[in-house]
Parts: sequence; C-alpha cells; structure tokens
Amino acid sequence: MGTMKFEVPHTLSKDEARKRVEQLLKYWIDKYGVKADWSGDGAKVIGKVMGINLDANFTITDGAIQGEGTDPGMLLRGQAKSYLQKKFSTVLDPSKSASDLDKGLA
Repeated sequence: MGTMKFEVPHTLSKDEARKRVEQLLKYWIDKYGVKADWSGDGAKVIGKVMGINLDANFTITDGAIQGEGTDPGMLLRGQAKSYLQKKFSTVLDPSKSASDLDKGLA
C-alpha cells in the first residue's frame, strides 16, 4: 500500500488547534476504538474509521495540520481524504465553540 498525504489549513493558535484536534481524536477513540499517541505537536493514529484502516501520522503547525497515512486504495482514496478534510476542517473552524464541535463531529 502507498501513502496518502493531506493538509488542512487553519488560522488558530497551535495550542488551540491541538485542543480541537484532541477533541476529534477523542471522538474517534470513543466511536471507533482507534489508538492515538501524541509526541510533541504530532500524533500517530491507528485503527479503523468508518470501515477504513487508518494508520496515520500528523503534525500541527502554526498554519496547518499536515499528515500522511496508509492509502486505502484507488476506490476508497477520495472518500477517505474527503472524510479527513471534513473532520479536521470542522474542528479547526474558528467560528465554532467547543460545544459546537461536539455536535458537529457526530
């Protein structure tokens, strides 16, 4: 299997972006049972989300979340990338509060 790269820009502080991404990871842990290990400003996530194997690393920078993960193959690549972009964009939306995020993740 190859690697799929993704990048989601944000305008939040790095600390705020991390707090919000932690909410997303908690959602994935609770809903799908994934495992997440933080190291500095990045995390490794392993598990299955919506039936797709997820083995990804990402880093939070001042202006974006950058990452790469196992490419699920041509048939699921677009769906997987779209899902990641949507979820990260939702949590990184500066117009949403923490309680809005919990509603938006479901």
